[in-house]
Amino acid sequence: MAEIKAFKGMRYTAKDKNSLVCPPYDIISDKQREQYISNDPHNIIRLELPKGGDERYVEAGKTLRKWLDEGVLACDEKDSIYVYEMQFSANGKRKSLKGFVSLVKLEEFSKGVVLPHEETLSKAKADRFSLMSETFCNFSQIYSLYMDEGGSVYSLIDGCSKGLPDMEVTDPDGTVHRMWCISDENIISKVTAAFADKKLYIADGHHRYETALNFHKHLIESGKDVPGSGYISMMLVNMENDGLVVFPTHRIVRGLENFDIDRVLEESRKYFDISEAPGEIRMQAALNTGYDDGKKVFALYAGAGKCYVLTLKDETAVKKLLPDMSDAYCGLDVSVLHTLILERILGIDKENMANQKNLTYTRSRQEALEAVDLEDANCAFILNPTKVTEIRDVALASEKMPQKSTYFYPKLITGLVMNKF
Repeated sequence: MAEIKAFKGMRYTAKDKNSLVCPPYDIISDKQREQYISNDPHNIIRLELPKGGDERYVEAGKTLRKWLDEGVLACDEKDSIYVYEMQFSANGKRKSLKGFVSLVKLEEFSKGVVLPHEETLSKAKADRFSLMSETFCNFSQIYSLYMDEGGSVYSLIDGCSKGLPDMEVTDPDGTVHRMWCISDENIISKVTAAFADKKLYIADGHHRYETALNFHKHLIESGKDVPGSGYISMMLVNMENDGLVVFPTHRIVRGLENFDIDRVLEESRKYFDISEAPGEIRMQAALNTGYDDGKKVFALYAGAGKCYVLTLKDETAVKKLLPDMSDAYCGLDVSVLHTLILERILGIDKENMANQKNLTYTRSRQEALEAVDLEDANCAFILNPTKVTEIRDVALASEKMPQKSTYFYPKLITGLVMNKF
């Protein structure tokens, strides 16, 4: 099963790292990028998200080598795993999530060792491939989950992270990121052995994982021997962790000609019980109730405070239309929405969804509602979060959810520890 190992992490030598780290590259705007650079000329954003023309990846490689030569960055002397804790607020509660960063051997998805759960976009993979070709580095970690029913792995990493952390930063959202460098060979050996029978489920970072696979194959086909290229750095978190938080990603429908909300509601009644829930408070209360009761439910916002809650009548409805797909896939809220309404009623096919022609995505409920109120969208669908167990079951069925089905929170910080191979 999963093969993990310790590594000599590349880290900043400066004691205060708050101005050197940044969020994941794919959620940073151009304005935010400039702000991170102005905060510190050595911010990791220069390497993780280079800007400019075709030479931007080459420049990132030059910058990395320069910072290594100048001692801005340095690799640890001992092979280590890196216990990583995030303390944050979500849904009105203060939470803590603890896992660890190590290298994981790259495996094809077909082997069933590392499992994806979401579709990916080719453009993002091309960008990451170009960056890896010039830097030979993982600047950020893949975020993956594993089963640890007895809590044996968590007990190991929790026990060796009781003292003061080796690194600590606080991001703009108020999340505190702490990391402990563990080089004790006995602990590393026990943790490594524990994963001999485990599968890994990618929570966040599908593009980067697929890129690493492609890059490793490219090196082999080119006859190049690059030690370490067959591994990638991952943050590993037990699936039973109380700190796991998944936010929903809402759907905004745009640009449909002759859109008629009354027709959409009437045709939806074939599959759904529909009730009005005017206002955000009543809408969210209805969604919460449906979620707690295990029902397939989401909200349709039509603007001017008009909101309708749709509850699936027949939970086998999607399975009847997609008999070759697993029960796990057919039971997802996003599968219900995409299959029964977006495709069959609104005529938005899978290619359209992938290209975001008439469908865009947002984690912000307010953004979705405002888009409709400002007449920038036909309507919006407000969803409940996908359960972690649903993500696991779809991955175990060797299937992938529609794009933007999950949003794990908080995001891992980039720049605490990196993998230079």
